[in-house]
Amino acid sequence: MNIVILDYMTLGEDLDLSGASKFGNVIKYPVTSQDEAPERVRDADIVIVNKVKMNKSVLEVASHLKLICETATGYDNIDIEYCKSRGILVANTPAYSTSCVAQVTVSMACSLVTHLHEYRSFVHDGGYQKSVSANMLKPVYHEMDGLTWGIIGFGNIGRGVGKIAKAFGCNVIVNKRTPVEDYECVSLEELLKRSDIITIHCPLTDKTRGMIGKEQLSLMKENAIIINVARGAVWDEEAVAQAIIDGTIGGVGCDVFSYEPMDDNHPFVKILGYDNVLLTPHMAWGSFESRTRCFSTVLSNIEAYLNGKEQNLIR
Repeated sequence: MNIVILDYMTLGEDLDLSGASKFGNVIKYPVTSQDEAPERVRDADIVIVNKVKMNKSVLEVASHLKLICETATGYDNIDIEYCKSRGILVANTPAYSTSCVAQVTVSMACSLVTHLHEYRSFVHDGGYQKSVSANMLKPVYHEMDGLTWGIIGFGNIGRGVGKIAKAFGCNVIVNKRTPVEDYECVSLEELLKRSDIITIHCPLTDKTRGMIGKEQLSLMKENAIIINVARGAVWDEEAVAQAIIDGTIGGVGCDVFSYEPMDDNHPFVKILGYDNVLLTPHMAWGSFESRTRCFSTVLSNIEAYLNGKEQNLIR
């Protein structure tokens, strides 16, 4: 049994991957480019992957491949239809990062609403030491109690964020495909118009790709903030950057990008110096506890497959 881990660095160099060796011969690579992928999966029975695209051009040479284990909940890097045509099973790792992503989402919201970056800079840059006042209260910030928090996508992470938002005293409204009884469900348009804080938690699909563009951003309140911890392509990054430059929205938090890592040509490079912009390097999912749960689920998925059981298979 040949098990190939294509990009273990996405799980962190501190994570113990030795558990996979109980299932067979393990070959692991810190990173794998698309050009390198076909040769590396050629003799694999099982592939463990996070970011490398598993499409026909990569998989057609993998004649022994039976199972692909995605080290994430989302699996948009895998051509599911091609895998079905080949009889290759695909298993993901659901719910492992719920607490972690919810925590980072709320941290971003708190920082942007409270303008913590500006206040921190005032002290760290020496402004406070030169001040004649015991405090500094600009920029003006507001309590989250009483604000409207709109959640786009209401799976495990969205619901986790909703619970915390309610604890802050926020009025929580939700946009999702199927309504839920315990939250007010509204259209995307109404959510954008009413919300002071908007957080995105939906998967990337053909329907959600580019769902937040110039027109949708124009519906937002001028002081509202929007945070994306889902997938970079669910919004128009150029339009988001322009909204910040034009001052038509209050702030942006983002942990995901349409291509990663972002380069010097990415639209968000133009807003890196803005105080109301908080960008992080796709780390919201990656607490030590979360990464440990993720790989533990991968091992459990492999064990289930070898025992003829179905677990977390994408159908």
